[in-house]
Amino acid sequence: MNDQAKKLREIINNLKKKNENQNNLTISENVTDNNNTRVITITSGKGGVGKSNFTINLALALSKLGYKITILDADLGCANIDVILGIIPKYTLANVIRREKKLEEVLIEGPEGIRLISGGSGLRELTNLTEEQIVNLMNNLRSLGKNTDFILIDTGAGINNSVLSFIEATSEVILVTTPEPTSITDAYAVLKNIILGDDEKVVRVLVNRVENSQEGLEIFNKLNMASQKFLNISLQRLGYLYDDHLVSKSVKLQKPVLLSYPNSLVSKGVETIASRLINESNSEIFEVSGLKRFIHKFIYSCKKTS
Repeated sequence: MNDQAKKLREIINNLKKKNENQNNLTISENVTDNNNTRVITITSGKGGVGKSNFTINLALALSKLGYKITILDADLGCANIDVILGIIPKYTLANVIRREKKLEEVLIEGPEGIRLISGGSGLRELTNLTEEQIVNLMNNLRSLGKNTDFILIDTGAGINNSVLSFIEATSEVILVTTPEPTSITDAYAVLKNIILGDDEKVVRVLVNRVENSQEGLEIFNKLNMASQKFLNISLQRLGYLYDDHLVSKSVKLQKPVLLSYPNSLVSKGVETIASRLINESNSEIFEVSGLKRFIHKFIYSCKKTS
């Protein structure tokens, strides 16, 4: 991943120099971009906390509320959202990178009208991107804004450069943790990087697999107090989800719990969270969360750490 980020930065720097001398290979500015498209990165400090499952079910809940949702599985090379949904993608981002397909052709139709872009498995092309390929990828990503209300980016776990670039580029972040001490510690480690140099970022915390509501509140308060004291930022409490064996059953069925067990406590919890995301949004968040801004900030985040 370090090599990947280094390569991306080199490409962007070379591209900037090249564009100063000739008017080609530029990021397209005339592609329609819906400023109301909200780009939300969903991340975690460690794997196995239920982040991808939550992303899928949140997408379904938002779709049921009438919104158009696209999931970008940004755990490049180790994507698993398609597996959870029981979908075998014919094409992935690798095909876009090779210029074999446009992003619209890679989009997979999922349940309830949600759309999915698979990061693929064993994807090594990102370590050898050419200037033309990165421009092509960015212009393809921008096309998503025409028919999408929410883009949910499911990152890999941890604080590698790839994850941090997606986090830094988005104005809204959902941090998923569990009550396990290691999960809380790793979540705080991610928090230290999330807020670095960006006081306006909205960071919401979801506590997954709690035994009761009190436990969910205690974990959030612990993270929020530490964040306020040492990082000088307040977190937003998105909510909690119960530890429910029906989630494991739905994974084995390769059918999201919101569809396989719609009346379960977890399903009701996800629906409540989706409604909260809609109701708590404001015009300022909508203005800063557009897809165009995300693309430019992603490029900038790669470049400034070079």
